[in-house]
Amino acid sequence: MQWRGRRGSRNIEDRRRSGAGRGAGIGGVGLLAILAAGYFLGIDVTPFLSGQGGGGGSVSQEITPADEQAGKFVSVTLADTEEVWAGIFQQQLGRRYNPATLVLFKGATQSPCGAASGASGPFYCPADRKAYLDTDFFTTLSRRMGASGDFAAAYVVAHEVAHHVQNELGILGQANRARQSMSQGESNRVSVMIELQADCFSGIWARAVERQFGSLERGDLEEALNAAKQIGDDTLQRNAGRRPNPHTFTHGTSAQRQRWFERGYRSGQVADCDTFSARQL
Repeated sequence: MQWRGRRGSRNIEDRRRSGAGRGAGIGGVGLLAILAAGYFLGIDVTPFLSGQGGGGGSVSQEITPADEQAGKFVSVTLADTEEVWAGIFQQQLGRRYNPATLVLFKGATQSPCGAASGASGPFYCPADRKAYLDTDFFTTLSRRMGASGDFAAAYVVAHEVAHHVQNELGILGQANRARQSMSQGESNRVSVMIELQADCFSGIWARAVERQFGSLERGDLEEALNAAKQIGDDTLQRNAGRRPNPHTFTHGTSAQRQRWFERGYRSGQVADCDTFSARQL
């Protein structure tokens, strides 16, 4: 992905120099593994992190060259999403796109949707219309989850922005309200629909980036598809030594995530990403 030297977004809120204390005690690789499991498998990892720091106090954080590089990368990727979705909203939906703010943090921070930490992973909070990302997650994605490459990381950003797109369209609020009166199994299924639609929207973004900016390089799409595969519920549960249990899936299988990303990429049309009406996910 050709991103260096390109325009960045102004909608970045960088909290990395004033985040809550980082974990200490668990080795770096071990901590990354625990945090990744907590996010993707829905496991409460708090007991594993007890005594690791990360309390309520705010301390100054050292920003490494890798942190600076990651921040610039995210800023450029976010700028691309803003331009792409502004055009799609105008051309396909006849309305204005109001971009999201992306919060960069290091270790932990707060959001209206709850505490954000490496354990929570990247997420979108509709209450303040902000996406939250600890850029250390890119290391987790590459080293621990087998999804390396800059476009794999870009897919993560695009996926969270896609949740903002859902929020802008009223889809996210409607789906989450419906989930409140459902059984756990039904709620999980709706969650899968939300996530797969976000994957489809990410595919639309990838198609537009390729055509508008010419910034994709050979192998980039394969990186995104591999990332979608590695974070499928079945693959994550299997890699964690568990037998995949479809009733607990909240994001979709590897095959589903890849299929809906590809659908968005091939079509480029928001209307073709309606997972809620699909006969088969």
